[in-house]
Amino acid sequence: MARRGGRGRGTPRDPSAGPGFGSGVDGEVDGEQSPPIDPAKEQRKATDICYALLTARARTRVELRDALLRKGIREETADLVLGKFDRAGLIDDAAFAEVWVRSRHTHQGLGRRALALELRRKGVADEVAAEAVAAVDDEAEEDRARDLVRKKLRTMSGLDDTTRIRRLVAALARKGYAEGLAYRVVKDELRRAGEDAEALEHLPQD
Repeated sequence: MARRGGRGRGTPRDPSAGPGFGSGVDGEVDGEQSPPIDPAKEQRKATDICYALLTARARTRVELRDALLRKGIREETADLVLGKFDRAGLIDDAAFAEVWVRSRHTHQGLGRRALALELRRKGVADEVAAEAVAAVDDEAEEDRARDLVRKKLRTMSGLDDTTRIRRLVAALARKGYAEGLAYRVVKDELRRAGEDAEALEHLPQD
């Protein structure tokens, strides 16, 4: 018996018949054609997005580009608009890195390793990030590490020595401080707090 209603289930579609159901020529979907993109309008939209983001806080070029693409801006338009922002001096990764390092080191207590990693994730070039992070010298980094240890020690009165040591060193490691510096600072601050010297023998020597 012949199958009713046109092409059989196993009959291949004629390629000359054009796209199948759900798509069409030139962006047509289910009979509705997508409106053509107006380049000038898209550039204005991208510009507005960038201004809004930069008003909230400084951003790197990579952050702005990622934000534009998430908003549906085409890559070529994003690069064009960001080029204009570059030439106008509205995007400055070096200045961003300098401010970021100062803020995150002062307010969050991050060490140089963590600061460099954050800048890399934000798209700052390694050489630019290195220059910004270098503003935090050895003395400043150690002083900030000591501040963090002293603050945490005030919350650890009920813990045994081994637990306190482990948590303090781990806390500094999470903040991006090198292991040698972390152990030295923890040892010094525990002695300063009047801890039994015997309990500190478990800490590695510098």
